[in-house]
Amino acid sequence: METLSIRLKIGDREYPMKVKTEDEAKIRHAGKLINDKIKRYREEFGLDDRQDLLAMVAFDCMVESMEQNMINTEDSELIKSKIVQINDRLNSLL
Repeated sequence: METLSIRLKIGDREYPMKVKTEDEAKIRHAGKLINDKIKRYREEFGLDDRQDLLAMVAFDCMVESMEQNMINTEDSELIKSKIVQINDRLNSLL
């Protein structure tokens, strides 16, 4: 596992970190998404306080994560139900 030292700028600060080479693009993309959200909150709500901006971004990310988890759970239940139906049909044919 090869690691790479990078500096990721989030908001107005740079954060040094060591990442797996194969994860670099994903991590840089995550940083860009965070910065985009910071910019959006700054423009939409006129917020300048870095802590407020980061708190709003964290809150937004948590809500998105919770929504995605709910969707994943619903999808898993639907898939499980379909598999049971297919299995029952196959058993009835045997």
